[in-house]
Amino acid sequence: MAGAAPQIGIAKSPHLKVAIITASWHQDICDALVHGAKRACADAEVKSVDVFSVPGSFELPLAAQQAFEEGFDAVVVVGLVLRGETPHFDYVCQGVTQGVMDVQLKFSKPIGFGVLMCDSLAQAHARSGILGSQEDKGYDAGVAAISMVELKRG
Repeated sequence: MAGAAPQIGIAKSPHLKVAIITASWHQDICDALVHGAKRACADAEVKSVDVFSVPGSFELPLAAQQAFEEGFDAVVVVGLVLRGETPHFDYVCQGVTQGVMDVQLKFSKPIGFGVLMCDSLAQAHARSGILGSQEDKGYDAGVAAISMVELKRG
């Protein structure tokens, strides 16, 4: 781990409309990440939370764009890209990261980035929020997205 996550307060935001978009690979990890993102929304008292599923992490940026086009205030994307034996990992990680950045800059709306990019399933479990894990990147991504909306609203 790179270190402990900062303690960021989460504002009560019942007026927000948040989309949580999950990849379908490694369902147990993705389910835990979704649960963490939902918990962040619950802590912020967000009343409108919708969960969408896409085939894989590469599809997350397009789904986020569609969510913004449908009027969502913030998006949280979660998934797992697991290193394999080919350069596919590098291309998918780069594409997802750049795609998410492009979408949030295009719409000037935040995307909480909860896509794990790991060398092993053990690393993914440690970051996923599954019982016994050390971190909960789904929760962290939810807090980041909600905090950024509130920052913009000032």
